[in-house]
This record gives sequence, structure tokens and C-alpha cells, in this order.
Amino acid sequence: MAISDSFLDELISRTDITEIVGSYVRLTKKSGQNMFGLCPFHSEKTPSFTVNSEKQIYHCFGCGKGGGAIGFIREVENVPFRDAVEILAKKAGMDVPQEAGQQENVNKRKRMYELNRDAAKHFHAMLTTPYGKTAAEYMAERGISKTSVTRFGIGVAPDQWNLLYEAMTHKGYSKQELFDAGLCRPGKKEGGAYDFFRNRLMFPIIDIRGNVLGFSGRRLDKGNEYKYLNSPDTPVFTKSRNLFAINLAKKSKAGMLILVEGNIDVVMLHQAGFDCAVAPLGTALTAEQSRLLASYTDQIIVVFDSDEAGRKATLRALSLLERTGKNVKVVNLGSSGDPDDFIRKHGADAFKILLERSENNFEYRLLEIMNSCDMKTDEGRLAYLTAATDLVSDIKSEPEREIYGSKIALAANVSPEAVKNEVIKKIRTKKKRARTEEERNVTRVRANAQPAVRELRYANELSAVAEEGVIRLIVNDPGLLSSAVKTGFSQDEFTSPFLSKVYGILERRISSEREVSEKLILPELDPGEASQLTIILQKPETLLQGERIIKEYINKIRAERLKTQIPDEDILLEIKRFKGNNIGDTRTGTELKGNDK
Repeated sequence: MAISDSFLDELISRTDITEIVGSYVRLTKKSGQNMFGLCPFHSEKTPSFTVNSEKQIYHCFGCGKGGGAIGFIREVENVPFRDAVEILAKKAGMDVPQEAGQQENVNKRKRMYELNRDAAKHFHAMLTTPYGKTAAEYMAERGISKTSVTRFGIGVAPDQWNLLYEAMTHKGYSKQELFDAGLCRPGKKEGGAYDFFRNRLMFPIIDIRGNVLGFSGRRLDKGNEYKYLNSPDTPVFTKSRNLFAINLAKKSKAGMLILVEGNIDVVMLHQAGFDCAVAPLGTALTAEQSRLLASYTDQIIVVFDSDEAGRKATLRALSLLERTGKNVKVVNLGSSGDPDDFIRKHGADAFKILLERSENNFEYRLLEIMNSCDMKTDEGRLAYLTAATDLVSDIKSEPEREIYGSKIALAANVSPEAVKNEVIKKIRTKKKRARTEEERNVTRVRANAQPAVRELRYANELSAVAEEGVIRLIVNDPGLLSSAVKTGFSQDEFTSPFLSKVYGILERRISSEREVSEKLILPELDPGEASQLTIILQKPETLLQGERIIKEYINKIRAERLKTQIPDEDILLEIKRFKGNNIGDTRTGTELKGNDK
């Protein structure tokens, strides 16, 4: 049983796209029914992403993506249609009807959650056996308390070939289920299997609903190549979309989230009273993780390791986090390697002071630029001035530019006026470059009538422009469908399969007397199709003489079709006979009158 049109219509009517998009994108500037923000789908500094509260659609003038609420969730969460519907339905307090195949998938996911939970219990229980001795010694050395072990559900995967496999199959789980969950892998011998995690301290990755999604294993021996090993992607787990300890940190009353590199850092910060710490599962921060962080707090503090890799990771994280519109700060640990080391050496109170004195991301970037230049030489100071003034020129606020300009001048030992002039010069250059790019984009858009998505490209551009017009008119005035039908126009006359599909949707909705609007049509389209329809419907159209205009569009479509058709010989003979019988049409009015006499 597919999701019914009536259910989707009801879901869309209960959903406010501004609220949905606003949980991912900071929407600030408002113009009429449109709100603007930085596009979550491509990198930009000037907002070109709009949300229309009246039409309940979104559109980015930069990358061209657009659609409705379901399409937005599909794109931003990278999930299939049904998952997007379920996410919105949960927010709206609705239950999505399940079809037989879908129920089977739901049951499989539920079974995988149960398997992960039992595996977590197994790993945790191993700590109290002789197999857990190495892990216990390691945790004692790191200062991890028994309370933390329980709070995080920490366990151990012993250095054994298939201990987990034996335990889970004994509980009734199949070999294939263990493979699908990423807990075991096929052995070299036919029918064999071995544990994926071995000789590792195990951290269950738990979502905000308490489901065990997968695991992150920290090596217990220095000989192992990978410091952290995470579960592979499964039907219930995608590493790039989850954060370690978000299930605990979301309950914090601290009013912020602290982002650190490793699981041990998270544990030690929580143990020291900083219960808002999370980590990106041993990988560089992703766009999905940055949006997840932003959905739970307005302030994010990055505390990555102080080594070169940590500084590079910090800059990468900042480039993603600043796009969320949240307040982002950075803690510089100095000579201390990581947060765990700092708390061990200086204590929790000192770390609290460090958080309170944390720099905003701009100050951190300036410091990184300075550290990369030799400030004792003229060449080094010049390199610093070039990079630092370029950074300041992106600041919108003039007072802020003046403050940072003064700091730059002091660091480089030049006058504030010289820095100000350089910043102004770069602002002008960037504005000119932006205007040129905007003009190029406008020219590009006008010159290229083709959809951006290759699969939607038009075979006949001139016909497609008229076909777009037919769609646009009917969406704005459904009554014009009957005008098209009166001319004998049908869905088969479209040269674009995509536009034909939209016309079919309109026919179906109108014939069943259901509402026709952009927000209700979009859920029936793929993301690329939804983006293209959004662009089409934003083009201007005259409705005052809609009946005449739709006939003109249809005539254009048919004229273009005739150009591609080769008439058969019988038709050609008929045309010749027709011309012969009407040859007098070429005579003048006077000649006709004379002959009539």
C-alpha cells in the first residue's frame, strides 16, 4: 500500500516549511512572504536561499535546488521519500500507513536495534570477566570512573576470533543478521565468521531515542593501525550523520555543546562536569553533523587537539559550523594536547575558565594566519596583512571591521589607517567581482533554458517553453485545464517526459476535485524534478487572458511537432489538391469582384 494522496495532502497542510527549514538554516532577512538564508546545499557567503511561507516552497537562486517540505527533508537528510514523510509525520503527530514491504523493512530495522542492544550488553559484561583485564587497566590509567562506564555503556571486545558471534547466534540471531549489522564478517573458510571488533574498548553509539545504532571501538594496543574503528554504514547507522554522546548532551542545561575529537575526551569532560560534550566519531566533521549540532543549541564551542592535524580539523569544522548561523567559538589548548590532558594537568575549574575565555571563530582564524607567518620579517608581516585584511573584508559590520583592523595593525606594526584602506579596497574588489558573477549568472540563466538536471533536459526547447507555460497556467488557474481539453490537447503531446508527468498529476488531481497547488504537487516528484518545477512556476505568467494564452501555447507545441513530422505521400497529394482548388485565393479583391459579375 503506497502512501495515499489524501494522507500527503493532510501532512503538507499540517506542515509549516518555514519552521522545518528554520531548524536547519538560520532564516533572518525577510522580504514579503520570502525569508532568506545561506543555502544548506552549497557553500555561499551571501544568502540566495529563499523560503516562501505562502506557497510553502523553498528555492536557491545559487544552486537551483527547490521544492516543498518533503523534498527539503529528502535533500538535507539524504533520505528516501518515505523516510522524509515519516520524519515530517512524526513532527505533525501523524502515523504513516505501512504497506506490506515497508512493514518488513520496519521489522528488520527493529531487529537490528535489538541485536545492537544485545551486543552492547555483551561487550559491557565482558569487562567483569578475565577477558576485560586489559580494558580495565587501560581505563584505570586514563582515569575513567565506574560511573562513566555505566553512563556511557562502555564495554570491551576481547582479542578473540568469534566470541561475539558465538554469543549472538546462541541468542537466536542469524549469521546474516550479524553481517548486516556490521558486527561480524565472513571468514575465509566457507560458512565461517569472525568478529569485526577485537581487542578494543567499545563505545555504543546511541541516538536521541535510546536506540543503539552501532559502535565505536578504541584500540587497546599500539600495534593496531586505526585508533578508532567504527561500525560500517547499515540500515540504522550512517557515521556521517551521527555524533557520539548526543543522546546525553542533548539533556544538558549548559546552553551550549562542546565539540571534541575523541570518545575518551567526551567521557572525561562529562566526568568533570561538562555534560554537553560530543564527538564526530573519529572523522572530520561533516555537514550533516554540523546541522545536527545546530539543531540542539545556539552556541557551539570547538575544542580539538592542539597539534597540526587538530588545527586543520578546527578550520574545516569552522567553515561548516559558521554556515549554521549559530554562535561558534574556539578554545585554544596551547601546549596541552587534548581536553583530557588539560583537565588532568589543570583541573575542571581551569577548563571552565578556558571555555569562558574562548575566542570567536574569527579571532581563531586571525591567530592561525599569524602563526603561519614569520612576523619578524617584512615578508612575513606583509603575508599576514594580505591574508588578515582579506578575512576582515568579509565582515559586514563596520565597527567590527574597525576593531579587528586595529588588532591587525598592532600585530603587523602598521597604522590602522593603512589597514582600513586595504580592507576598503578589498571590499570594493569583492563587490565588483560579485556583480560580475551575478551578471554572468543572469546571462547564463537567460541563455540556458535547459534544466540543470541532465535527465530532465528538453529534446525540443521551443516546444518545452510552451509546455512550461501550459503547466504554469493550469497550476495558477486549474479551470484552464478544460480549455486545453476543448482543443483536443492531451498528455501525449508533451515532448518533455517530466512536464508530461506534471500534466498527468494535474489532470488526476483536478478530475478527482482535489486541491491544486505547488506545495501539493511537489511531493509526487523526485528532488531534481521538484527543483525544476519550482523554477518554472516562479517565471511570470499573465492570467487575465489565460484561455487565449493557453491555446497559443498549445498551437506552438503542435507547430513544433509538425516540424519534426514527415508527411506521407497521400497527405502531400491532398495538400496539392487543396492548393489547386483554392488557387483563386491569390487574386486581388478587384479581380474577384469582376469575375463574380
